[in-house]
Parts: sequence; C-alpha cells; structure tokens
Amino acid sequence: MADLAVGRALITGGGSGVGAVMARMLADSGVKVAVSGRRGNVLADVAQHENITAIVADVTDETSVRDMYATMVGQIGAPDLVIANAGMAESAPIGKTSTDLWRQTMDVNLTGTFLTFREGLSVMDKNKAGRLISIASTAGLKGYAYVSAYCAAKHGVVGLVKSMADELASSAITVNAVCPGFMETPMLEKSVENIVAKTGMSSTEARASLAKINPQNRFITPEEVANTVMWLCSPQAASMTGQTISVSGGEI
Repeated sequence: MADLAVGRALITGGGSGVGAVMARMLADSGVKVAVSGRRGNVLADVAQHENITAIVADVTDETSVRDMYATMVGQIGAPDLVIANAGMAESAPIGKTSTDLWRQTMDVNLTGTFLTFREGLSVMDKNKAGRLISIASTAGLKGYAYVSAYCAAKHGVVGLVKSMADELASSAITVNAVCPGFMETPMLEKSVENIVAKTGMSSTEARASLAKINPQNRFITPEEVANTVMWLCSPQAASMTGQTISVSGGEI
C-alpha cells in the first residue's frame, strides 16, 4: 500500500482513459474510490474493483454534482481527494468555432471543474489533509491552433487552481493541476480521426504529427499522469499547492 495522505477519492470522468487508470491505481493502494461519469456501463466496468464505486453524474449540471457527492457520502463517506478529470475537446478554426461548441467546451472543462471543486470542498474536512487536483493540459499553459475554446477553458482551469490554492493555503487542503501533453487516451484517438478526416493523412501519419510536439517524440502514458497524482497525494507533497505540473516530455 502506497504512503498516501488520503483515504477516499472522487474522480470525475473515471470510466475510461486516465480517469480509470487513476481509479485503479488508487484503489490498489487501499483508497476507497468513487468514479463518476455519464455512461453507467463504462463506469460499471471500472467498478469491478472491490474498492471502486460507480456514480452516474454530469459535471455540467449543478444539481447532478451535488447529488453525486451526496451519494458518495452516503455510500463510502466524504472524500479527502477530489480529482476533476472530466473533459472534452473538439477542434475547429476560430472562424468556424460555433457558440454552441464554445459553450459546451467551457461547460465540461471549466464549469465542470469549478462545480466539482466547489461542491467537493463543501463536504471535505478542512482540518485534515486533503487534495483537490485538476487534470488540466499543456493547453492550459500555451496555445494550440484550432482548439481555441479548449485552450481558453484549460487556461481558466489553471487560474481557478491558483486562486483556490491561495484561498485554501491556511487549511490542510492543497490545490494543484497536472498538465499532460498529448496522451494515449480515447481523446487522442478522436484527434487523430479528425486530422485524418480533414487532411487526408493516414492514421499513422496523424499520430506521428502529434507525437512530434513532444520533444521526446512520443505520447504521454496515463500511468505517468496517475503516478504524478499519486505523489501529490503523498504526505511529502503537503507544501505543493497552486502548482501546474507539466507532464509533457519537455514541451513546457
């Protein structure tokens, strides 16, 4: 069992990708984990682990987020670790970025993180060690062409993390953002498919074009991000707050 400062965790977007990897890694370390998302069947697969509970919820809906925490508290207790991981990304030139796409991107990535943190904080014990962690992106630290809405949302997440960290500095709760570069997840596959559809590249060529953005010429693995989160959850990371930790092979 890992040396962790936390015992119960809530992970949004926990049914697939890095969310599922984090959930299983924490659960294997003895943490009681609640994973949330909109797809119950996907969550159920992750919740086969004895330490993982599935809760269907929509992070863009205030009532749904409150109900999510009420369900968690009733089933396994209040969290001392909240990971805002739910996200989405669609690409379009700025001139073709519709208002609907802009709002959806903000709702999922930025408002979803805000609601997840605000409502999570309302049930956390501020006198005990706690962690609020956002899985942001290098898109919160720099700009990328054709994903202006996503970059704007993730920059907002970074600002939210820094502000909350300052506000909570006198408590035992830290607030940090982990910012991966392009990572081997279903979201990456959607990006590859979009490049193929719009440019005529092969899937292999599209993947290579994205991998080159990382100076190590590779994609980040979900396990690398999960291990960064595990360190942030350790007692040794108690003074780490308001930080944006880039996991990007030197890109940032």
